[in-house]
Amino acid sequence: MQVFVEVADRGSLSAAAAHLDMSRAMVSRYLAELEEWVGVRLLHRTTRRLSLTPAGAETLPRCRRMLDLVGDMRDAVATPEASPRGLLRVTAPMSFGTSQLVGVVSEFVGRYPGAAVDLMLVDRAVNLVEERVDLAVRITNDVDPNLIARHLADCRSLVCAAPAYLERAGLPARAEDLSLHNCLTHSYYGRSLWRFVRDGETVDVPVSGNITANEAVVLMRAALGGAGIALLPTYLAAPEVAAGRLRAILPECEPQVLGIHGVYASRRQMPLILRAMLDFLVERLGSAPWDQEIKA
Repeated sequence: MQVFVEVADRGSLSAAAAHLDMSRAMVSRYLAELEEWVGVRLLHRTTRRLSLTPAGAETLPRCRRMLDLVGDMRDAVATPEASPRGLLRVTAPMSFGTSQLVGVVSEFVGRYPGAAVDLMLVDRAVNLVEERVDLAVRITNDVDPNLIARHLADCRSLVCAAPAYLERAGLPARAEDLSLHNCLTHSYYGRSLWRFVRDGETVDVPVSGNITANEAVVLMRAALGGAGIALLPTYLAAPEVAAGRLRAILPECEPQVLGIHGVYASRRQMPLILRAMLDFLVERLGSAPWDQEIKA
């Protein structure tokens, strides 16, 4: 069943064989045994593509449930003192990874000497199956329904600018005034529209400017240089606001709050190291400690 699910998820016998660390011939043998046991063909196989038969489509979700049950049974009888071991491949956005995640990962491997983490920081949605990633940290309110997500923390944002820019261009009195300012925008989030909540109502403000980037760190550095107004996550901007290098503006308007999620492909035979990492991330990040810098 595990072989069948891996072949269905990865789209080929070769990819499943590589993931399961077995030969392609062994994968074919296990599939043949399952088909013999079920009594029907589960996959259409051609030289170019592989697809589920109608019986395979019916069988696949049931195999997933069976494997989940196996994983739950193993977890129930696992040795309590077992320590997370092995390699965990984790991906996250560059800004969050460098400002928050690196420190947490360092603590994690310090707590569990048998654990190792391969951290990939990229500002794109990584395909977990194709790129063999165990855990993705994603900041969004629109999680892929085909993946499993655990909420780690809330991601709040600030509208902020350097004091020098505000002295030169003036202080926006209300959110709508942002349309008259040079706004530094993110390529993938709020490039032309910033969304706020004011007095319980949603306010959408069209924005534009002369700098757009796919990385929040770039926008923060541009804002620090006095280039314009930026919408920045508090996990990144909090130290600069606390130090006075950036000034938070429009306090009556709250930018849209996003969720920070730990996303993974399946609960099936969930490795102890993955479960331990998720618990550790909630422990360290759940209270959004970076927000305390601003409140202080």
